[in-house]
Amino acid sequence: MSIAVNPEILIWARQSAGFDVEDAARKLGLGSSQKSTAAEKLAAMEAGEKQPTRNQLAKFANVYKRPLITFYLAEPPKTGQRGQDFRQTPDARGQRDNGMLDALLRDVKARQELVKDVLVDEEDFEAPNFVGSADISFGVGKVVEMIANALAFDHTEISLRKGDSNALFRRLRAAAENAGVFVLVLGDLGHHTLSIGADVFRGFAIADPVAPFVVINAKDARPARSFTLIHELAHIFLGQTGVSGSVSTEQPKTDLARIEKFCNDVAGEFLLPEEHFRKASIAFSSDDIEAARACIDLVASRWSVSEPMVAYRFQRTGELTDGAYQTLQQEYHQRWLANVKKEKAKQRENDGGPSGYVIKYHNLGHALVDVVHRNFKDRNLTHTHAAQLLGAKAISIPGFLNFVESVRRKNVQGNGHAS
Repeated sequence: MSIAVNPEILIWARQSAGFDVEDAARKLGLGSSQKSTAAEKLAAMEAGEKQPTRNQLAKFANVYKRPLITFYLAEPPKTGQRGQDFRQTPDARGQRDNGMLDALLRDVKARQELVKDVLVDEEDFEAPNFVGSADISFGVGKVVEMIANALAFDHTEISLRKGDSNALFRRLRAAAENAGVFVLVLGDLGHHTLSIGADVFRGFAIADPVAPFVVINAKDARPARSFTLIHELAHIFLGQTGVSGSVSTEQPKTDLARIEKFCNDVAGEFLLPEEHFRKASIAFSSDDIEAARACIDLVASRWSVSEPMVAYRFQRTGELTDGAYQTLQQEYHQRWLANVKKEKAKQRENDGGPSGYVIKYHNLGHALVDVVHRNFKDRNLTHTHAAQLLGAKAISIPGFLNFVESVRRKNVQGNGHAS
């Protein structure tokens, strides 16, 4: 049975979800025939030449991540807000990029609201007390101290930097989750062909007093994740929900730009404490790229942070000229692109790399998976809600949670707590 739907709703829902006609038709499973392709079938619906059936509308709602009732509206609703948009040039991104970002953020917000509802029903739940507790007037040093205390992480202690940047991110992420922040690593809309580049967004913070969320773009360089995490935590301490972009060296001209610079400086000071990291540095002239590169490599290795972050820190203090900084940034960017290419080739050789369960567990983080695990086990979560939180099909939930339990048993045995 066909339903009378305003075709403008179908166009708006697709575009705001970040799909072009071909992608959407494939995801919707419209199928091709001798008379028309799947894309042509969707185009006919969007032109008002053909009305969707009830079953097709249900697929539209699922794929575009919109409530079914949306498709019965008389006209498209106003575009939802991303919170504060701290990106320096948000309009430089195309409609498709921003549409995909909006679709991802809608999905994350829906998960966050559901997590919040679940948590408030737990008898022993205690909300974190630091959301919105800081102000930019406190200064960088004070906010760094507040974050370090909340995470129970001494950012000045060099022994906590053992290992590489990945090890540091794991420690900081665990500390943030223990403090009550959900940290997700996401970079696409459920399929690698619908990825969202780091040039579209670096991170996103939901400064909710019950269930604060941080999203880190999985497509960004791994060594940069610790910086993004602390940057987004600064936003949460300031009580600001919003999306962040690439680090800018331009002088801030707006209040949002000044806040973004402040959060960058907080992340920089947290990861490279001024009075401590210089013990590992060597002197160099501000325009001597070779000497600067050697110093940056040394500091980055010692403190387990990325070279671009160290270079940014030196640029901010005036120890590196803008020209030298831009040269080094371009060099680091090209090296990152080459590494991404190598990783993709390695994954193809290994028949796809790690299992889907391993990747999902890593991307969602221990905190979110733990909420699903304990509440599903206690029957406080339905298959449908568990699937929504995990971004998975309902039928896969038992298998994934069994995998989670097996991982935890191995971790317990590895720590010597089991016979």
